[in-house]
Amino acid sequence: MAYFLKKCVKKGRVYLSIVNGYHDPKRGHAVQVTYKSFGTGSGLLEQGITDPVAYCEELVKKLNFEDNRKKCEEVTDRAPIKFGGHFLVNAVLNKLGVKDFIDILSLTTNYQFSLYDVFCALLFSRIIKPCSKYQTFNEVIPYLDKQYSFSYDQLLSGLSYFGDNYEKFVEIFTKLVHEKYKLDTYNAYFDCTNFYFEIDREDELRRKGPSKENRPLPLVGMGLLLDGNQIPIGLKLFPGNESEKSKIREIIEELRRSNDIKNRIVQVADKGLNCARNIHSAVKAGDGYIFSKSCKMLPETEKTWLFNPNDYRDIKDSEGNVLYRIKECIDDYYYSYEDNGTKTGFKVTEKRVVTYNPSLARKQLAEIEKLENKARELSLARAAKDEYGECSKYVSFKGRDGSKARAELNLKKLKEDKELCGFNLMVTSEIKLSDNDIYRIYHNLWRIEESFRIMKSELDARPVYLQKSSTIFGHFLICYIATLITRILQIYELNDEDSYQAIFKFIRDFQLAKCNGKYVNLLTKSDFLNKISELTKLPVKSALLTQKQYEKIMNYRFK
Repeated sequence: MAYFLKKCVKKGRVYLSIVNGYHDPKRGHAVQVTYKSFGTGSGLLEQGITDPVAYCEELVKKLNFEDNRKKCEEVTDRAPIKFGGHFLVNAVLNKLGVKDFIDILSLTTNYQFSLYDVFCALLFSRIIKPCSKYQTFNEVIPYLDKQYSFSYDQLLSGLSYFGDNYEKFVEIFTKLVHEKYKLDTYNAYFDCTNFYFEIDREDELRRKGPSKENRPLPLVGMGLLLDGNQIPIGLKLFPGNESEKSKIREIIEELRRSNDIKNRIVQVADKGLNCARNIHSAVKAGDGYIFSKSCKMLPETEKTWLFNPNDYRDIKDSEGNVLYRIKECIDDYYYSYEDNGTKTGFKVTEKRVVTYNPSLARKQLAEIEKLENKARELSLARAAKDEYGECSKYVSFKGRDGSKARAELNLKKLKEDKELCGFNLMVTSEIKLSDNDIYRIYHNLWRIEESFRIMKSELDARPVYLQKSSTIFGHFLICYIATLITRILQIYELNDEDSYQAIFKFIRDFQLAKCNGKYVNLLTKSDFLNKISELTKLPVKSALLTQKQYEKIMNYRFK
């Protein structure tokens, strides 16, 4: 027996219904019974449900889940499982003292449940087993160490509260982390990404824009700020059609104001955030910057300096192989930008650092040649213009759109891009820093890309099936806090000696089966388990745990 969404087309209109299909032994064949009809979905739209199809598909999942759960309850006799790995996450929360602040915030609400309990349940569940909120409530939360007393609707109400106040929670966590671990705000790493939503209609928040994953779907943008130790210290959520460039200014201004930061901040970002307005803003605020810059957009005089072999130094590995070549120069550069019809021009003294990486050059050259070969094959086949895709940037078209266009390879563009393979240019206000220091600081940006990867892969933050802006923001706040806690564990508590994958694996694999008043430890041997055992002095390696040992693990606190 299984529920499914049935779509019937009548007179050009799609009618939706949820159908229960099962095998009837008396008739000897499958039978379908309509569980509920929704017509064209107009009734759902009137209720504020923007995507009736997604709503129905989620309802089908819930119905099938309930059926499967009832079957399991009827036939299973296996020992009840408890999740245990989240004791590490809880230990960080206890060290930060988060509960006191969330309890104070809850006094301003009329909730008949513990807001902190909802927060912990959502956070632990996201790290242990990321899934829909309904599945979280039914499949994960019941198997945590604590029996929580809130309903599914109350869980969503709590999530909505977190979303409405997400900036306040980010500020609270940033201050608490600074008190316990001492943030390094001299360097601040910033980048943006976006998350897609599988819906047909846009709204005020979910808007179509340039997708990081090339998906033509409504998006929500996210700006993330890390401190010098790559700890998340700022979050900004915005509609997917808005420019990312202004977000670095907004989030740093908020960070400075809310945390009373007096020191100078050196902003570190990639070329997507590098613009004259951001440079002017940093200089005006007394801050610094290290941005990458597109080599393709350089004037010919600067490209000449780029290609000139003089002054490059070879940086080699321990075996004498060249890792990259590097050189620098300092000069005055003029910038200008226009704001509301007013043009602003200014001059800054910048250091420019260029590197050439032979390994990167080979990789980029291979990618260009792949596009070149595809473009040549399509042009010979007289393919339609829309068939070229990414390789169209190396083609000049002659002919009408949609027709079998006459295409010629753009040899000039190919030559220019091939010449720039392997080069990377950084521009900075920090003229007293050495070129190696600038290179090292800039290349720590990989950690912010890794933070986005944690959210999108380990925490399964996308696609998002929530409907209201408040719950969407609440969802991303939980993902942000989960990433923050993971980074604290990795960098501070574990001395940055282990990968985030090892942390997630331990937390998810640490499960216990209760049997005859004791707990059977289901963890398998690993170097990481040995490290946690040595660090915490807890009996996490014991095959059989008493109730007292189990409680000791779950109540552990970092010093």
